[in-house]
Amino acid sequence: MGSPITLSGFNNIDFNQILTAIMSQESQPLQAMQSRQNALQSRANTFSQLVTRASALGQAAAKLSTTTDISGFAAKSSNTAAVSADATATAQAGRYEVVVNQLAKAQVTASSTTAPDADTTVVASGGTITIGGITVSLTGAVTLRGLADAINASSNPPARASVVQSGPGAYRLVLSAKDSGVANAFTITNNLTGGAGVAFGDADGDGTSGDSAADNAVQASDASLLVNNIPVTSTTNTLTDAVPGVTLTLFKEDPSATVVVDVAPDASKLKDRITSFITQYNDLVKFSNDQVAAATRGDQSAIGRDPLLRQLREQLRAAFVSDYATGGALTTLSQAGIEFTRTGTLQLNETTFAAATASGTADLEKLFVGAGGVTGVFAGVQPLIDTYTDSDGLLPGAKKQLTDQASRLSDSIASMQERLAIRRAALQKEFIAADQAMSLLKAQSGSLANFGAQL
Repeated sequence: MGSPITLSGFNNIDFNQILTAIMSQESQPLQAMQSRQNALQSRANTFSQLVTRASALGQAAAKLSTTTDISGFAAKSSNTAAVSADATATAQAGRYEVVVNQLAKAQVTASSTTAPDADTTVVASGGTITIGGITVSLTGAVTLRGLADAINASSNPPARASVVQSGPGAYRLVLSAKDSGVANAFTITNNLTGGAGVAFGDADGDGTSGDSAADNAVQASDASLLVNNIPVTSTTNTLTDAVPGVTLTLFKEDPSATVVVDVAPDASKLKDRITSFITQYNDLVKFSNDQVAAATRGDQSAIGRDPLLRQLREQLRAAFVSDYATGGALTTLSQAGIEFTRTGTLQLNETTFAAATASGTADLEKLFVGAGGVTGVFAGVQPLIDTYTDSDGLLPGAKKQLTDQASRLSDSIASMQERLAIRRAALQKEFIAADQAMSLLKAQSGSLANFGAQL
């Protein structure tokens, strides 16, 4: 804006008001352009909101698009303090009787000698100690703690070394296998020299420690159990193959006790995922309806009339009402309890869903994921949504187009503002000159009047 015009006051014409009126008229194209830019930016922001909602819907669909995501069974143990059970999507319904005869244990071997302290007394000044085939060489004097540190710093030893106080003024070096099971047991060949010395038990006198049970505080052992009276062994207490699709974790050995593991259909996890998807879809529907209503009111920031929004809703609805010949007993979502309401939202009919999953989730997996070369509902919906929400997808593309248009308008707006400023400055000069001319004429008129009166 230019500065106000300073007038002489000798005439009754308000040139400031005239200038304001002219500039207001000539600024209308600029205001229209600014309004257009604001509308474009607002619509771009609205597309961002749509991308957020559609992406959330796509993530919910992805959790229903693979067999591993649809856990149709649950495993229940009769004694979780002894054996816990966790079913996966590949589990099979059945009852399994488990007897834990022995737990898997990691070997623990302690030095037979003690040191009066852990950090002061030198226990060795040279030589080597070989643990499970890994040789540790000393290049100087070490305390018991220093020896433990040297072992742990060596190249992938099979055991961890630590210092344990076994009594007043009595410290021992303890070697613990990193993994349980007989296959992970280790032996010790001690060729350390100097210092107070460190020794390990050697019950059979063969110069090697750890190869006899008497040498060890804990003897390495494999887990041993019966599953439906079938012997099973494992190097660990976590077994993934003893019961199909079930992970067993052993906590207590008791050959006289039988732990019953029941594997039965359970659709609770699947139900939670379906409920989450329905929530995300209904949120998208509400957003779409709100945009349509805003566009009807003339809101320039609304995208209710944009063909992309309408296309997305139509494609999703078509996917949810179509028949899917995937070879299962269920061919439509409504048969699984996922149905449309009169308002266009989705709801879960729990009675229908319970009936559909009463015998497991095999038919739901075929409907959701697909089978026989036919893509299921959600396996098809997720990539459909991705075409809209990916970084190079339809919705980000539409947003970029709007943002680019708004950016191009910035240059036009700046150019027009500059022209209007020049126009205002020119008009100011013209009106000041006109005022001065009129003042001069009025003064000359007064002089002529006085001259005429004198005549």
